[in-house]
Amino acid sequence: MRILVINAGSSSLKLAVLDPTSGARAADVRIERVGTPEASLQAGEHRAPCACADHREALLAAMAHLGDPTAIDAVVHRVVHGGDAFNRPVRVTEEVITKIEALIPLAPLHNPANVAGIRAAQAALPNALHLAVFDTAFHATLPRRAKTYAVAPELRERIGLQRYGFHGPSHAYVAGAVAEAMETPLRDLRVITCHLGNGASVCAVEYGRSVETSMGFTPLEGLVMGTRSGDLDPGALIALLRDGMSVDALDDALQRRSGLAGLSGVGNDMRDIEERAAEGDDASRLALHVFAHRVRKYVGAYAAVMGGVDAIAFAGGIGQNSSLIRHRVCQRLDFLGARLSEDLNRDARATAATPVLPIDERSSRVRLFAVHTDEEWQMARHAADLLSDRDAVDHALTIPVAVSARHVHLRQETVEALFGPGATLTVDRPLTQPGQFAAVERVDLIGPKRTIEGVRVLGPVRGADQVEVSATDEFTLGIDAPVRASGHTQNSPGITLRGPAGTVTLKEGVICAWRHIHMTPEDAERFGVQDKDVVDVGLETDGRTLIFGDVLVRVKASYALEMHIDTDEANAAGIGRGGTGVLVGDAGTAQLERRRTR
Repeated sequence: MRILVINAGSSSLKLAVLDPTSGARAADVRIERVGTPEASLQAGEHRAPCACADHREALLAAMAHLGDPTAIDAVVHRVVHGGDAFNRPVRVTEEVITKIEALIPLAPLHNPANVAGIRAAQAALPNALHLAVFDTAFHATLPRRAKTYAVAPELRERIGLQRYGFHGPSHAYVAGAVAEAMETPLRDLRVITCHLGNGASVCAVEYGRSVETSMGFTPLEGLVMGTRSGDLDPGALIALLRDGMSVDALDDALQRRSGLAGLSGVGNDMRDIEERAAEGDDASRLALHVFAHRVRKYVGAYAAVMGGVDAIAFAGGIGQNSSLIRHRVCQRLDFLGARLSEDLNRDARATAATPVLPIDERSSRVRLFAVHTDEEWQMARHAADLLSDRDAVDHALTIPVAVSARHVHLRQETVEALFGPGATLTVDRPLTQPGQFAAVERVDLIGPKRTIEGVRVLGPVRGADQVEVSATDEFTLGIDAPVRASGHTQNSPGITLRGPAGTVTLKEGVICAWRHIHMTPEDAERFGVQDKDVVDVGLETDGRTLIFGDVLVRVKASYALEMHIDTDEANAAGIGRGGTGVLVGDAGTAQLERRRTR
């Protein structure tokens, strides 16, 4: 399969024809500094000026270097802002384009370029299948506490005001590449990914999920960027408007005349700014200081959000190439156990041939990497999944859905501490999963705020204590439990358990269970999924059908096919005993719609 990937950034355009399985590229074209007199095109060894006033002209110039267009199976387009409308790749239709255009006010530097790229590519390749992949989709897993702004509900509802996050394909690729370099499953790591380029953002990837990111409602929030301001006191904006500045003038100032360009007076290219700073230019030095300080601040904050960090990665044009910026960001991170190797950092230039380079000292507890991000390959893989998915899967297959109420898993030592020396768990009734049972024994959960009494213990005993609650239970108890897969309790809050023979205070172990599906290998083959895939499931109930995204697939020979959701999720869907769901994909959505109308 050969896929053409079109990645239009705010000041660059990248096109690649590649194999989504291997990442091998048949063609690679890049145009930098689009819309400026310095714009240049590079295709292989060929490099030349490129007279392109905008992204449409740049795309047409680039496509002349792609070879035989009939060899392309599909075209996938990067779209920056998908809003609430898109949390997965989709086939491009006129309706999709209209929705993307409606989001232009939220991404004025990007969505217009994305739409222009789609239109130009459709004209040049009218017979190809065109797909869209959205920057915001990776961040659909952000918890409510991270994506909710502290304004009145009517303001949030008026314009869909929430944190969406961007650079999703890059953050996803970099986190995966780091996990591969560490020879550790991403589901077992806490990674901070720093995508630093003309557009810049930081993401906290906790066990494979985006749980915090610096860009927000628009790509304007967060880090200092090439021409964008990043974080700014909203009171300052109100003051400028009251001072007579128009909305359009303010928008232009913050989007196009701020950031590195505004601070340095040199422009938005970090290479130029570093050169001028080395020559003694004070404005350029200030730009470097402010840029690095903001990144370091976010890194420290996200380590706190995740309760620690296992790896920090630098990607993007600046992150993978600028040893100076990596050095400045890593200053004072010793308290995290992150120790930069000055020698490795000085020489590190991540490339497509060597995409992941370690830059940490041997004594560093936190791994540090420079990474050559490959958004195009990540997008091609998304497109290939959409094309193959799911067209070959029988989406009429249903999945039994069970409501998993709050419960506790205990070690044998804890059982004896709570119920007396020599105590064992007594079977009350078997559960659907083979070998699992609901025990007669119950415990009380004593939180900082209130107590929940009579919580069921599940057996058999485990190697670690774990308490699974819902979001409503969190508020009742007065704790902040992260959404985690079972077993991932590191740096989760603790709680006191009370039984008839005593109490036990857990230092950690309280989670909100990541909604998931248990499958046998045979089930996984029928549904066309693999262990640790994340899928969407449509739950069908009486008048309250919902599609749940971010559902973890867990495959094991001893499992029985069943999806588990907590009581809050069940109440939202209006589902009880005997509920079923179906996988939802491009074909699956249509299947769900047909089932709804019966």
